[in-house]
This record gives sequence, structure tokens and C-alpha cells, in this order.
Amino acid sequence: MNKMEVKVPATGRLHESTPHDSAAKQVAGRAEYVDDITEPEGTLHAYLGLSTKAHAEIASLDLDAVRAAPGVVGVLTAGDVPGENDISSVHKHDEPVFAETLVKYWGQPIFCVVAETRDAARRAAKLARIEYRDLPHVTDVAASRKDGGKLVTEPLKLERGDVEAGLARSKHRAKGTVTIGGQEHFYLESQIAFAIPGEDDEIFLHMSTQHPTEIQVMVAQVLGVPHAAITVNMRRMGGGFGGKETQGNLFAVVAALAATKFRRPVKIRPDRDDDFQITGKRHDFVVSYDVGYDDDGKIEAVAATFAARAGFSADLSGPVTDRALFHCDNAYYYPHVRVNSLPLFTNTVSNTAFRGFGGPQGIMACERWIEQIAYALGKDPLEVRKANFYGTDDRNVTPYHQTVEDNIIHRVVEELERSSDYQKRRAAVLEFNRTHAVLKKGIALSPVKFGISFTATWHNQAGALVHVYRDGSIHLSHGGTEMGQGLHIKVAQVVAEAFGVPVASVKINATNTGKVPNTSATAASSGTDLNGMAALDAANQIKARMEAHTASIYEVAPSDVHWEFGGIRAGQQFVPFMQLAESCWMNRVQLSAAGFYATPKIHWNRASGTGRPFYYYAYGASCSEVTIDTLTGEYQIDRADVVEDVGRSLNPAIDIGQVEGGFIQGVGWLTTEELWWDGKGQLRTHAPSTYKIPLASDVPREFNVWLADWSVNKEPAIGRSKAVGEPPLCLAYSVVEALSMAVASVADYKVHPNLDMPVTPERVLLGVERLKREKAA
Repeated sequence: MNKMEVKVPATGRLHESTPHDSAAKQVAGRAEYVDDITEPEGTLHAYLGLSTKAHAEIASLDLDAVRAAPGVVGVLTAGDVPGENDISSVHKHDEPVFAETLVKYWGQPIFCVVAETRDAARRAAKLARIEYRDLPHVTDVAASRKDGGKLVTEPLKLERGDVEAGLARSKHRAKGTVTIGGQEHFYLESQIAFAIPGEDDEIFLHMSTQHPTEIQVMVAQVLGVPHAAITVNMRRMGGGFGGKETQGNLFAVVAALAATKFRRPVKIRPDRDDDFQITGKRHDFVVSYDVGYDDDGKIEAVAATFAARAGFSADLSGPVTDRALFHCDNAYYYPHVRVNSLPLFTNTVSNTAFRGFGGPQGIMACERWIEQIAYALGKDPLEVRKANFYGTDDRNVTPYHQTVEDNIIHRVVEELERSSDYQKRRAAVLEFNRTHAVLKKGIALSPVKFGISFTATWHNQAGALVHVYRDGSIHLSHGGTEMGQGLHIKVAQVVAEAFGVPVASVKINATNTGKVPNTSATAASSGTDLNGMAALDAANQIKARMEAHTASIYEVAPSDVHWEFGGIRAGQQFVPFMQLAESCWMNRVQLSAAGFYATPKIHWNRASGTGRPFYYYAYGASCSEVTIDTLTGEYQIDRADVVEDVGRSLNPAIDIGQVEGGFIQGVGWLTTEELWWDGKGQLRTHAPSTYKIPLASDVPREFNVWLADWSVNKEPAIGRSKAVGEPPLCLAYSVVEALSMAVASVADYKVHPNLDMPVTPERVLLGVERLKREKAA
């Protein structure tokens, strides 16, 4: 499957393929998740009572039958909140824990049942008698705009050059609208929280979360206690993808609130159907654009509006829609550009972070107008892409006025074009379509340039805690969270490499707000960059003390002390690491350190739309070939070739896995995963029976994935590596464009199909029939 040979060493040194620290435990069923933790005697279980209206006043709320149900200990409503009835992650006070007099989406929590068993709580929650007074509701972008286009947060505009003049003098114009669907996170482990009350106002929380500090802050806010009273512990998640960045707030505060009131441990875990209804999704966008270009397909000006279904509250819609604008250029230079965001209010669950955080939607939109230009000129879209690539010495300023200084997209694309045999295969696809009436093929090669860093500059910081024990074993804690992506093993490799010991010597511990405070979310593909550097800082502090001790004990100059694998050398004397640790302890040398890292160089002024929001860029490209059935709309991915730039990989096996998984998750988003709300505002695709994530049969028949092993990050990131989490997801657009080509073949490639996403078989079939009619006319 992969073109990169992966060898697994015994030492786990940095830049070597080392198994995920949880892999064997997950296969054997020994990896412990929150629901596996042994419950103390007296543990209670909570369940939420949800709204069955998209927008309505609560006329009456009768919970007597709920309270009287077997096993019920109590019921919580907004009146039981001692602090603030708000869990807004951006502190806009627009997201209550429990609705009070008004519900704004179907599935909004109104109350919570606390019972002796989960089953008792779940059954009792259905017994509530709630009367509503219906209000008008809007559930999508079109309805929201028709209703006046209420925004949940301040929009953003990015602008450079003279757009009107650029459009006016352009020989050609590409105008259109593209709809880009949302996506359910579908993590294998649902949302869950387990709260244990301590002394006084203390609460200890076991969580499945990407952001332990935000959980700490929200619980403290709702309970009205100091942050220091709340400890959040997070060992591993069964998937997150952004869905556990803010969406765990509700479950954490409900469990903590119940534990505080009843002074007993409380766990809450929703059914998958309720999890779907309660929690936010990837934002779906409707992007309208007007692009000017010349006879060669070179873009001269871009004007576009990115309207998004934000939901009933702000959540992270502001930064997500900002990020869409940051990526609306992808790998292309625009001489004149103006793009606007519209985070629109809808009576749906508040949409939230999802792998890529708005960036993929920005990339999908710009690839669509590139594709439209190519069809209008009768060119291979790859030719148009190359004509518009950022330059290396000029044509290198982004819409947000950052200069692209590390551009390698030309080499990445050229290597993939050659290795995938793109030109020969494209000619074969054209010949196949000429000679086949029912089955049609398509092929496409698309690039990605993805900026790495939180665009909110203050999030680009991390802490770590490292202890060296007298037997030479090492304790590692850092602020990042493990959701299966391999963060812990990479940071452990960093520490092991620093001390020159096998990675098995490094004990990876749960992320805990009592050990590393004020952490940022594990998001924005920055987990390894931030936490790896923080851990290295801690290790280097300890190493400096050990070096000074070695020079003193062995009476050598500091310049004669050198680290080697397995220990340290003082002149001619080699000291094993365990012996060194014991010697340091005996001589009262501190073997503990708190490390810290703040990403340099970055800055961003949102008011002016200018700055350097990204520390560096990661690049990649993919080539996909598909076959469609023009009678049914069914299709398959015949082959995909993917190359990703991860700089100097810290762990090639882990990185390849991330590229494979990201690409397939992107394929699911863009082809099979469809969210649908009915006329009453209820999400109907709320379970595996109605929502289709990719299956094994959706994986390309031939799937070649490799890393650009010649690339080295020009910035001094950890080990000169680059981020790998989010960029590969965007490479799935090549599948969409290949499907477009196959559909366009029925009209001799003269009409651009403009398929909305997800490109389901239904949309393929409708596109084929529409183009057939246009050709006949």
C-alpha cells in the first residue's frame, strides 16, 4: 500500500518509526477509557432531557413523573446552577447549560436526571411533560439569509489590491456558488464525563476532551468556584477530530454539578443518537464567488463570500470562518482579492471545530473556481493550477499579507505528477470515456498549502513537566491530549532522544490540569509542535544540571562532558544514565523541571486583516482516479496517490497513518457523509443507520501514500518536522474533481458539472442527467 518502507526499531529514537504507545493495549482491549474506570461505590448516572422543538418558548415544564421514576435521585435544571448558566467557549453568554424559557434548537438540553443507574436515568428522562409555544425557525444558510442573515459573531474581511479594477480588466469571469456540506465527528468513544467530589469545593474529572483547561474553566464558572478547585484528568480519547474541543463542556459541567449537589461520583454518557443531536458538526458553507482571469487561466482578481451555518450560538464559528478565509487561496496567488465571512445564526446545534477548522472549506471553494476556469478554457485543471501557484521570489503574498517564504508546492506536485504517471493515465481516461457509453472515468491532481498555528496567537503556547527518577526512569506530562493521533509517543521520543535513552524509559502520563496548567487545546495540527518543544525545554533544563554535576564529580571541563546514547561521557569516563541519575540524587541535584514554549514570529491583527498568523506551511498533493456508473450514479475510487510534506518526520509510521486516515476522512466528508434536517428542524441523520462514514470498500483499490522525505522545515520546529494532522484531509478534493471529470464526459467536457458536496451517488446521477439534457438542447 505504501511506497515508504517502515522499519520498527527497538530504541524508539527520534525520526524512527516507533509503535503507538497504546497500540498493543487497544488491540488487546487493555487500553483504559473513561467508561472503563472502576466506579467507586455509590456512583450515580446522569442523563439529559432534550428539546423536541427547533425554536419555541417553554410554556410549562412538569418533571414530577421524572422525579418519581424508579431509581431517580434528583433532577437538575437551570435553577440548580450556583454560578453562571453558560458554557460559551468564547464567553459570549449565548450557550446555556440548560434552557430556561426558550429553546433554540432541536435537542437542546432542558434538564438532567440523576439516578442510581444509567438505564434508570435514561428511561426517566423520557417522562417529562413539556408544553411549547412554537416560534419560526431557520435551519440552513438560505433560510437564514432570507430571514435577514443574523450573525452569531463578528465577520471577517481579508483584502489586498484593487478588486473592482482587477475584475473589470479581466478578459474572463468565473462566477458561481458552491455548497460544501458539514460533517459529523463520529468518534468511536462518545462524549463522556466522570466527576468525583473531593473536600470543600473540589471536583476531580475524568474526561474525554481535547481541551482539559477549558473543561476546568467552564466547570469552575458554572459552579462558581476557583479554577484551582477543579482538576481534569485525560489519559486518552477514542477519537476527537475537533468534536471534543468545546463540545465536552456540557457533559463536564452536568456531571460536576450533580456530583457537587449530591456529594457522590457522577458519570454521564449519552446514547449515540443523542450525542449526534446535542453536539456540533463541521460547518457547512455556501460560497459565492466572482473570479477574473486571462486566456492562460491565470487569476487576476477574486471576490468571494463564505456563508456558514453556524448554529444557535457562537461557539467557535468566528475562528472557524476566519480560518476558511485564510485558506481560500490554497496554493495560489491572487493579485487582487477580497473575501468575506458570514457566520450565520440558525436554529440548529452550534457548529464547532472539526479537523481542519474551516481551512478545508476554504480550500474546497478555491479549487472549485480553479476547476471552473479550466473547463471554460478547455484546459487540464492541473495546467491552470500550475499557472497560479505561488512563486518563490515574487507572487508570494497571501490575502492576509503574509509572505510565503517556504514554498515547495512546485516540487511536490511535479514529483507526484511523475510518480503517479498522471499524464499517461489522463490520456487513457480520455480514451476510455470515448469508447465506453455507461461507465465513465475521471482523474485529477490537486495540491494543498496549509498554514500551521492557532490564528488566535495566545493559544500558541504549551507547558510540560518532566521528572527523572533515581533509577533512570522518566516521568512525562504535557498539556497535549492523545486522541489516537500518536502525540504521546512522539513527545516521548523527543524526551528519550534528549536524554539518550530508549523510549521505553519514558513513562507517558495522563494529561492533568494539576500538573500542567493553562494548556491550549490539542488542535490546529500544533500538538506535537507545541508540546514537543515544551517537553524538550524541560529536558534541557535537567540535562544542564546533570552536565554540571558530571563535570564537578569527575573533575573535567564542561566542554569535556558529552551525551551519548545510554548515558554521558566525562572525558574518558562513560557513565550510564541510571548511575548518573542516582549520583545526581545523592548530591541533591534537582531532577525535575517545568518546560514552556511559545511559538515565535507569529502575530495577527484581525481588525486590519494583516499579520503573520502562521509559523510555516505544510504542503501536499494527491492524484485520484474514479469510475462512475452513469445509469445509477454509483462509483468507486480506483486509485489514489498521496504525498505529504511533514518536514523531517519524527515518526514515519505514525505520520503515514495520519495521512491515510486524514485522506479517507476527507473522502467521507466530500462523498458519503450527508447531514439532513427535516422541516421541523430535527436532525434525521443521527445514527450509523442514517449517516454513512467511509467503509473498507470506500478505500481506493490502489492506495499509495508516502512522505516527502527530502523536506526539512526551514523553521526550528521540533526536530525540523511539520504538522500532519489536518493538511492530508484537504487532499481528498482530487476525488471530487475526478468525479466531476467523469460526469462532464457525458457532455464532452464542455460544461462544468458544479457538483455540490458531498458528491453522493444521487448527486452524480443528477449531474449526469442534467448535462445530458444540456448537451441535447
